[in-house]
Amino acid sequence: MLIAGGWFWLVAAARSPQRDALRPVAVTHGTIEEVVTAQGKLEAKQYVDVGTQVSGQLKKISVDIGDEVKKGQLVAEIDPRVYQAQVEASEAHLNSLKAQLNQQKAAATLAEQNLKRNQNLIAVNAVSQQALQESESQASVAKAQVDSIAAQIQETESNLKGIRTNLGFTKIYAPMSGTVTTMPAREGQTLNANQTAPTILQVANLDVMTVRAQVAEADVTRLKEGMAAYFTTLGNSERRWQGKVWQIQPAPEIVNDVVLYDVLIDVKNEGHELMTGMTTQVFFIFGKAENATIIPVEALTRRVADQDNEKGKAYRVSVATESGREQRVIHVGLQTRTQAQVVDGLQPGDRILVSRPTDTATAQTNAARPNAPRFNRGPQL
Repeated sequence: MLIAGGWFWLVAAARSPQRDALRPVAVTHGTIEEVVTAQGKLEAKQYVDVGTQVSGQLKKISVDIGDEVKKGQLVAEIDPRVYQAQVEASEAHLNSLKAQLNQQKAAATLAEQNLKRNQNLIAVNAVSQQALQESESQASVAKAQVDSIAAQIQETESNLKGIRTNLGFTKIYAPMSGTVTTMPAREGQTLNANQTAPTILQVANLDVMTVRAQVAEADVTRLKEGMAAYFTTLGNSERRWQGKVWQIQPAPEIVNDVVLYDVLIDVKNEGHELMTGMTTQVFFIFGKAENATIIPVEALTRRVADQDNEKGKAYRVSVATESGREQRVIHVGLQTRTQAQVVDGLQPGDRILVSRPTDTATAQTNAARPNAPRFNRGPQL
């Protein structure tokens, strides 16, 4: 029984690979960044949806998508005939009221003269008291009619100003200088401005673009206005566009039960290489170290919290030296998911011992020896 048990233990030990083994890894030298990533979309920082304030048929559009326009430039026209007719009708009505006012003023003057005459005659009993009262009433009515027509003239003049303003709104001018980016309306289309102002086109300043990045709630609390950031586009993942965070919007957007916050980043768009709607990969930089001593983050397994200092957090690592293994305390600065910056305790070229699976090391060894035999262990039961 003892012999059989020992034989079984030896066979099992031979078949069971060692899960982890200490492997030497070289300390490297380079640049390390601690970042948070997010997806985003490009949009113009300054843009205006140019609409119409009056209803009617869109008679003419003077620009096309991609055209550069100046502030105050005529870009579209609404058919003005209806509003022109309203102006002419209102002007005619106003002239009629003015003529009526002149006529009524003459009547009021006559009524006032009759009243004065009867007042003089009543003193010598040349007219009756009834005649005097009638002349007083006629003078008051004539004066009231003059005031009424004057009020109508004032109302008509006010309405005429509004109609002339609407006539002016049939010519639509660019409110800012920029590029025509969209044009949802078409010539000949009837636009109804009674409820909402229909958009004819959009003018945007493409010299400065804004990235609207959606950041998860777990990361947004770490971001600050003025923080450095960069992004890449799908069309050119090699070029980094540099910018700074200028706004973190407080209202979240919930997408598939995920809470996201919009973070806005401005970037200069010289040459107009960036376009609205482009998808971006945004990197918010929390820290960056150039010419740094770097080790794999998997080497940081033994924390030495009592030796932390202003340089960073302390860890104990095993260093492979000519005389054997040496225990050394290092301090770590920036740290990502895969790399860590060593502030002191190691130099580029040092070799540290890292616990890695034996299978991985064996696979790497076999990869380095292409002629080495390969063993198929078959299905694991």
